[in-house]
Amino acid sequence: MAPVPKVTRNDIDRAVRNPLAFIAERWMPADRTVTRAALASLVMTVVIVGTGGAVRLTGSGLGCPTWPKCTDDSLTATGAMGLHGAVEFGNRMLTYVLCAAVGWAIIAARSHKPRRRSLTRLGWTQFWLVMGNAVLGGIVVLVGLNPYTVSAHFMLSVALITVATVMWQRTREGDAPVRPLAGKAVRQLVDVLVVAAVLLIAVGTVVTGAGPHAGDSSDVDRMPLDWESVAKLHSVFAWIVVSLTFALWFVLKAVDAPPGPLRRTRDLFLILLAQGVIGYVQYFTHLPEVLVGLHMVGAALVWIGTLRVRLALRERPDAVPDAPARAEAARLPSVSSA
Repeated sequence: MAPVPKVTRNDIDRAVRNPLAFIAERWMPADRTVTRAALASLVMTVVIVGTGGAVRLTGSGLGCPTWPKCTDDSLTATGAMGLHGAVEFGNRMLTYVLCAAVGWAIIAARSHKPRRRSLTRLGWTQFWLVMGNAVLGGIVVLVGLNPYTVSAHFMLSVALITVATVMWQRTREGDAPVRPLAGKAVRQLVDVLVVAAVLLIAVGTVVTGAGPHAGDSSDVDRMPLDWESVAKLHSVFAWIVVSLTFALWFVLKAVDAPPGPLRRTRDLFLILLAQGVIGYVQYFTHLPEVLVGLHMVGAALVWIGTLRVRLALRERPDAVPDAPARAEAARLPSVSSA
């Protein structure tokens, strides 16, 4: 390990003016470190989807009845607020953990040598989506868990998962132009699969908005729809997605596609089967909270699996290494190359 460099007053001034640039000058993370940072932000996004579901399913949506403070008189939950206050406030605190994970991804991407601006932009996009969803979460509380805002809150989380998944994929690719690994017909089939998956998730939020789990024990407005009828429509979209995935696997086998797209299609099919089992069991057992929560996390995994299938149909070969940039980076007063 290289000795820790001496920090001067000028260094401190530069660190205050542009901390990201200061860190990037003194740290050269390994490629695997950048990939792990991107994966951490994706994992935390799925975790917060699960804990957000726990807030609703435990009836803790108004455990903290205001925002940004928990109550008019307290920033945090108090003992008198009981379990509901603890669950809601705990979910709010996890937003800071998510911000830390996204921040690590941004720092790692910014410090990569040679610099890859596309990765940094994806990291910052995640950050602003987190901030936007935090504000929307506050609006959800202030409007008394209006089901339309709750649905928008979840769909914005889906957008965050999208960017996090793309960033994770991009950390394992070069910056060369995209090269397709399948023909136009196959790519169009996958595009239809992606659209069907979006509709599946969107209709699922309507089931939530019309269903019995309102998020609080008080009289919370629900979408004026028969939730069982919407659930059946949701099931139709699920079968469409399953059928498209099954058909895609056979098409990829027929055209002798590379193993990557085949593996990811198989993985998506298995996720869909597990999600379908959970969905039907929860429907016929009158929506027990644990199964509904698993189904919400499963929805996030289905979307990640769908995106990974789409991303597997192209590749970006490693660009020619920037030898001067690497050589210059090696001479920097780095304290670690983890």
